[in-house]
Amino acid sequence: MERLLRATINTWHGLLAAARSEEAFRLELIAVLLAVPVAFLVAEQAWKRLALIAVVALVLVVELLNTAIEKLADRVNLAIDPQIGQIKDMGSAAVGLALLIAAAAWLLALAERFGLI
Repeated sequence: MERLLRATINTWHGLLAAARSEEAFRLELIAVLLAVPVAFLVAEQAWKRLALIAVVALVLVVELLNTAIEKLADRVNLAIDPQIGQIKDMGSAAVGLALLIAAAAWLLALAERFGLI
């Protein structure tokens, strides 16, 4: 039980650190908070609501991983290093792909909701 409590505390510390230091994370967090009620208006079936919320939450997860990679890379080497630059670019690409997947899912759901498909 103590381990679970410690893990929960660490989770909150990580979320707060990201929210305090990363503007992108704050914007994506707002998107998740907006997506939850809007998903109930857009999708009629529970699994579709869950999918819409999950794809937006996935962006947050990928953003957290990207932020962790960037902060670790900066601690390892403060000098300009092409390999670290590539690593950071890959993390950024992962966030970009997650955003594209989320946008596609939401566009598809909205198109279906308004009878466009």
